[in-house]
Amino acid sequence: MGLVYDLSQKYKTLSIVGMAKNAGKTTALNYLLEEAYDEGLVVGVTSTGRDGETTDVVTGTDKPKVYLFEDTIVSVPEMLYELSETGLEILKRTNYRTAMGSVLICRVAEAGYVQIAGPGSITDHKKLCEDMASYGVDMIFIDGAIDRKSIAAPETSDAIILATGAVISRSLKVVVEDTLHIVSLYGSPVLDDPKAAAILKNEKKEVYRVLTIDDEYRVHPLAAKTALSAGPLMDSAIDEHTKYVYIPGALTESILNAINPKKFKNVTIVLPDPTRVFVGAVKWQQLKKKGMKVVVMEDIKVAAVTVNPYAPLGYSFDHEELLSGVRDALGGSIPVFDVRTGGLEE
Repeated sequence: MGLVYDLSQKYKTLSIVGMAKNAGKTTALNYLLEEAYDEGLVVGVTSTGRDGETTDVVTGTDKPKVYLFEDTIVSVPEMLYELSETGLEILKRTNYRTAMGSVLICRVAEAGYVQIAGPGSITDHKKLCEDMASYGVDMIFIDGAIDRKSIAAPETSDAIILATGAVISRSLKVVVEDTLHIVSLYGSPVLDDPKAAAILKNEKKEVYRVLTIDDEYRVHPLAAKTALSAGPLMDSAIDEHTKYVYIPGALTESILNAINPKKFKNVTIVLPDPTRVFVGAVKWQQLKKKGMKVVVMEDIKVAAVTVNPYAPLGYSFDHEELLSGVRDALGGSIPVFDVRTGGLEE
């Protein structure tokens, strides 16, 4: 049995997340679909945007098409249904809306290329996956859209497959370090304080409210309207009694730069999930050495990592060197495979 079969025994839904555009995400999806077909698995495929078109609508560069095998369950908006290069049987017309019309749940009647799309809302997407699961699929692959990291949010799927590659940098060392950084972030420690967790679970997700929790578990909201104003306010609010600082939005370098480094050792920053971190690998390590502690309400499971040795600008790495570099950096804890050669290292 192969990688996809093993993953299907652990996860029902897998999001494919690119560290950047052209990291090999669609190529990885095709690789996984082919292996799933060879394993005799019935899969569902959906997307948080549009995928499967031959040209990237943002960059104008050529894109690999999405090839779906017979009996695959797929989400296709009404406007893209006629553009499919194969036969699709409509199973259900849903109420989920996209810019290209309502989403149709279809069964692939004959293998071929299909343009895929789904709702952008995480809530609607989760419901769509539940609808697709009712048609007897073994697992569902969710293909990310332009906002590559939002689809990694833990409420979207059971785990992610992270796509990385030469597009990140001309330096193989930087590619490996940045990939390790993201994988490490996604595995951030989860808040293990039941009292603080109970307080924060009651926070409304749609309301941006930075707050501190003191050593007696009293909540002190900050008057921060946006993330840009949060740093100085947090610095002022943190005192000897502060136990936690909760940030519901993005954690950026500008926020952290506004906080006195001496205060990091006495407080713990809490985030809803690791996708809220927008801090580079070097800066992150520097802050951790100064005592910064960050935990999350929910972590993100990385089921596998794909590597693409080729970049659209024409340069490339030796595929074995990239594969072994990422594998060694991750310590062998996560399967790593090359989406171009199919080489798998575990």
